[in-house]
Amino acid sequence: MNIGQGMLLPPAGRHWMGAIRLAITLLGLPFTTCTPGARPAVLRSSHHLTRTSKHIKPAICGGYCKLYTTTIVTMPSSAASHVKSRCPQYPESTVNRFPVPDDKVNWNQNWPQYNPVSYTAPAVLKKPSWADPEIGSFSPKFNAVDGAVDRTSFEGSYRVENGKPLNPFGRTGLTGRGLLGRWGPNHAADPIVTRWKVDASGAKIIHSASKKPILQFVSIKRKDCGEWAIPGGMVDPGEEVSLTLQREFSEEALNTLSLKQSERDEMHKRIKALFSSPGFQVYKGYVDDPRNTDNAWMETVAVNFHDEAGNSVSALPLQAGDDAGQVQWVDVDSCFALYASHSHFLELVARERKAHW
Repeated sequence: MNIGQGMLLPPAGRHWMGAIRLAITLLGLPFTTCTPGARPAVLRSSHHLTRTSKHIKPAICGGYCKLYTTTIVTMPSSAASHVKSRCPQYPESTVNRFPVPDDKVNWNQNWPQYNPVSYTAPAVLKKPSWADPEIGSFSPKFNAVDGAVDRTSFEGSYRVENGKPLNPFGRTGLTGRGLLGRWGPNHAADPIVTRWKVDASGAKIIHSASKKPILQFVSIKRKDCGEWAIPGGMVDPGEEVSLTLQREFSEEALNTLSLKQSERDEMHKRIKALFSSPGFQVYKGYVDDPRNTDNAWMETVAVNFHDEAGNSVSALPLQAGDDAGQVQWVDVDSCFALYASHSHFLELVARERKAHW
């Protein structure tokens, strides 16, 4: 049987699948496990989450963005949420990482033999506006808001050694910045736009196995790696996260930049109406991203905006933006492979909405 295809596991065989899943992921191979009645093709993660809901006063958004959030509990071992960050070959390159086993991820583990590869992508070294210079040619203020650039981490204070920040989740087998522009945390925002899957009469469709209604979310297929993802993007210096959420969804899922001004204005009204509704802050923190290095890493704020009646963004034509190859409404399901930590975010959304997962 091809281990990259969907497969069913007997109860007696599930206890050893965690170790195999981690090993296969570190080798860069796809792996799936599916339950009866679920669609095939998913990459399941070893990062386990639990959560409790509470309403909060929005601290990250402007006036129109109202949020409530969850408290997310992760496994204590950094290795559990630090798998894709150790993928053998660094994305969009021929560079191979120095292999880092689970028991050597933590910086507190003494490892004199650690000899990570140094790599910063040529596009980053060309000094585009979104990237920092090399350490030594400037003096960034880490763990602080450095001018317009926020160098604080959602995970708390991080260590700085020899003038360079250290990944708070541990070793990755590669130093430098890779494809990331900023030394330290690189902040992103991920808007998760959902609706209910309905039949011709408008009634919610119930999943045959879970007996719960099925959610759909707007997903893009990334051009860089071909994986399906939430249509998010980087927070510009000095930009409020609420504006990033709206901007990235508009540009990546609706391609508003290509529209006439009159069409853009009409679409903006509908988008603003949806993003003015109470948003569910799904996650805020470190992302297990294959672009991460020892000195640069991804962090995000993921927020769910739900079109309950299906008459706002649901009625708009989806069109892929510059960074997306495709865009479409996709069923929220545990058996659908997603980029980075995005499947975790969808699982929390499904739980919050009491939907099928």
